[in-house]
Amino acid sequence: MNQRGTSLDSNAYTRLLQACIDMKTLAGGRTVHTHMQNTGFEPDVYLVNNLVNMYAKLGSLKDAREVFNKMPEQNVVSWTSMITGYVQQGFAEEALRLFCQMRMAGISSNQFTFAIVIRACTSLTALEPGKQIHSGIVKSGFDKNVFVGSALGDMYAKSGNIDDALEVFNEIPNRDAVAWNAMINGYVQNEQGNKALKLFFEMQHAGMTPNQFTFASVLKACGKLAILEQVHSFVVKYGIQWDVIVGSALVDMYAKCGSIQDARQVFDKMPEHDVISWSSMVAGYAQDGDGEEALRLFCQSQEAGVNPDQYTFASSLKACTGLGILKWGKQIHVQIIKAEFESDIFVASALVDMYAKCGDLQYGHRVFDKMHKRDEVAWNGMIIGYAQNEHGEEALKLFCQMRQADIKWDLFAFVGVLKACVSLVALEQGKQVHSHVIKSGFDSETSVGNALIDMYAKCMAVEDSRKFFEKMVHRDVISWSAMIGGYAQNEHSEEALKLCLQMHAAGIKLSEFSFGSSLKACASLAALKQGKQFHACALKTEFESDVFVGSALVDMYAKCGSIDDASNVFYRIPELNIVSWNAMIAGYAQNGCGKDAIQLFKNMQCLGIKPNDVTFVGVLSACSHIGLVDESHHYFNSMKRDYGITPREEHYACMVDLLGRAGRLDEAEKFIHRMPVEPHAVVWRTLLAACRIHGNLELGKLAAKRALELEPADAATYVLLSNIYAATGRWDDALQVRNMMKVKGVKKKAGSSWIEIKNKVHAFVVGDRSHPQMEKILSELEKLNEQMKGRGYVPDTKFALYDVEKEEKELSLSHHSEKLAIAFGLISTRPGTPIRVIKNLRACGDCHTAIKFISKIVKREMVVRDASRFHYFKDGLCSCGDYW
Repeated sequence: MNQRGTSLDSNAYTRLLQACIDMKTLAGGRTVHTHMQNTGFEPDVYLVNNLVNMYAKLGSLKDAREVFNKMPEQNVVSWTSMITGYVQQGFAEEALRLFCQMRMAGISSNQFTFAIVIRACTSLTALEPGKQIHSGIVKSGFDKNVFVGSALGDMYAKSGNIDDALEVFNEIPNRDAVAWNAMINGYVQNEQGNKALKLFFEMQHAGMTPNQFTFASVLKACGKLAILEQVHSFVVKYGIQWDVIVGSALVDMYAKCGSIQDARQVFDKMPEHDVISWSSMVAGYAQDGDGEEALRLFCQSQEAGVNPDQYTFASSLKACTGLGILKWGKQIHVQIIKAEFESDIFVASALVDMYAKCGDLQYGHRVFDKMHKRDEVAWNGMIIGYAQNEHGEEALKLFCQMRQADIKWDLFAFVGVLKACVSLVALEQGKQVHSHVIKSGFDSETSVGNALIDMYAKCMAVEDSRKFFEKMVHRDVISWSAMIGGYAQNEHSEEALKLCLQMHAAGIKLSEFSFGSSLKACASLAALKQGKQFHACALKTEFESDVFVGSALVDMYAKCGSIDDASNVFYRIPELNIVSWNAMIAGYAQNGCGKDAIQLFKNMQCLGIKPNDVTFVGVLSACSHIGLVDESHHYFNSMKRDYGITPREEHYACMVDLLGRAGRLDEAEKFIHRMPVEPHAVVWRTLLAACRIHGNLELGKLAAKRALELEPADAATYVLLSNIYAATGRWDDALQVRNMMKVKGVKKKAGSSWIEIKNKVHAFVVGDRSHPQMEKILSELEKLNEQMKGRGYVPDTKFALYDVEKEEKELSLSHHSEKLAIAFGLISTRPGTPIRVIKNLRACGDCHTAIKFISKIVKREMVVRDASRFHYFKDGLCSCGDYW
């Protein structure tokens, strides 16, 4: 344009200014304005209003205000254009201030002025000023105007006053699509989806054709897939399925309804994609648990030239969180910083959540501390992150700080802090949190209820756990699984299995977690037949290939003494994880297959699978059971040297146990004194047990003294010390120890054994005659005793721990719980049937000898699992080679 050429008329300038708005060129608009000035053109008020409008719409409020202030006269259009500019650029407060100045200047508002200032009130959630302006609208007679009415309805709806919005809507005589859309959207925003859908159908009956904005709102009301599909058919009917706004809404809702395939189908058919459609698709895959596809689409969106917005970034971070891949999360963080989205509360909260749940708590807290404003997501992310990473005290501290920061606790905060109580085994704090749950009204929320069941169970308050479980109105599969798991973890195995049957009867399908807990209960009871039944169910439901269930099956079979079945399951698991390997290694060790355990460990190393601390407990235990002293030192030293694993008390106890079994008690004592940390009671107790086996009274007394200094109420230490005294004939000292237990209120754990017969577990305790078939059992034992003595069996009375006559000692030995269980098994099963017994304590030497005799007499295999290992008896021999 020749700035010094012929001047144009007002209409030409108006058209040029509109063209600049359409082309979004502020520079072009300034050129037109400069041309007016250079040619001496005197614009009328109409053209000046267009100048104000152009500058405002193109974001230059300074220029717009300068032109506005220089106007010799300002009419309603001038004021409205300037107010509109402020609202559109996010300066709603300035817009309301200018509106007040307009009224003071005596300028009457028109429908456009009222509509835009109501919009300013909406953006500020300023309901009171909005109501005052509404009063002015009624006085001015614009309350029936469709444009003003739509704005009023939107304001009331967004402030939560949906009834007032409906009243305004009903008073509009000639409603256009904008009015209908505002009301439909109001219902959606107020979570009244059914009313939104009803109004959508009324809109069509009134002869109004829905547009893309109608569908963008009404699709959000489709909480169920069937309704969504119905509305989708209307989209096709009206021929706007290719509109990018509608397409994005369809993608978003199909994903939220859990139909990610339908979402992808709509997405792929869209002729063009905007940032909303990409974000919806990324969020959909992240929500569906397919983090890899979510991140693939995130990269594709950038390759397509679409810049991510805050929602795209947040969804991609959620995908990283789900995958647990910190490296990718950090890369996205770099992009967020470059795109200047780090200060966005939505993105910052997602960053905190990602870092915390991926284990980088330090960086997560750094982002958290930088946030000027923190929402519930940020607080919850940090609380859950600390809880999951065993920093329960920090999680509890943040939970308290959250309330102090005037942020209301929500269900995620409660779930997170209850996990923290679990990590700390903090029952009292857990009860306090439960009290807050009730006060906050979240006790009826299933997810919070599940967390409470889990907390009580893992804090060893399983009765409280069951009480809450029974009170729950809505129980899902997680509720049942948590309760079954609680029973299994607290060694209430029979209750766990009963509840599992109730779960099945209630029509709730077993999940991988309920399978795992049920199998753990079977393992604890050595209930092989029931374990096999669960295995059959796992096969039918295709859960056997699940690594969690597969590992539990391996553990169950191993602990039931069926090591071949354990091995078969292990090699059928498609993707083995560290839990699977550990279960199989520990299974081999416990079943006396030490060489197999060590070979499996070597196979694991060859495959590049990094062992953890649990792996080495299994390996050292395997060495202990077969007396590999030198090899055990190699593996123990390898932990720190090759894998950076700091030995725990279990590893030290394994080493002491190994040296003790081998009779190298002095070496075991020296090993304890060389420990870089203060030995725990379990280490001294392990040495004491070895002294009991080898009859070393003096060292045993020292070990007992150290153990009781650390755990003065531990019954096992007193019993072991008393047994050493008894075995060496020092009956007075043995009695003194037992009297000490009575004075201190320490109760001995009764020796018990159990056996599974016809899917029922029968338990036996020494001296207990409550079993209905006890007479037959004792008769069978008496017969066996005679047969054993005829073959050379001599009761080893040193294992009779009371100073009584020899006959009484022998009788006492013959009634040990494992012998009672075996006798019951013999009279309850067909000849030749293997007998499987489990005992909660270490089998005594006399019982071990007796069972060898019995296995030869009755010509049956006998499997006994004691607290130490499995013993396989056959033809008068034991698999342990009398080394246990």
